[in-house]
Amino acid sequence: MAVIYDKLWKLLQEKNMKRIEMQRKAGISGNILARMGRNEYISMESVEKICCALHCSTDDILEFVNGDLVESEDQ
Repeated sequence: MAVIYDKLWKLLQEKNMKRIEMQRKAGISGNILARMGRNEYISMESVEKICCALHCSTDDILEFVNGDLVESEDQ
């Protein structure tokens, strides 16, 4: 299994919010934002901060997919 944050990027676009704005509003580090940009795992604490800042649930910002799908999309 792998995690992807495409839903988060779409949500930010809908809210007309830049990634850096979300970072500051949620109080997460630039490292966390970079990890998300690479579809890497982040802590549940960071997920909670993002959901609270954006008034959404985890289903609105991330999804788990088969790891083979993520690798084939990167190629």
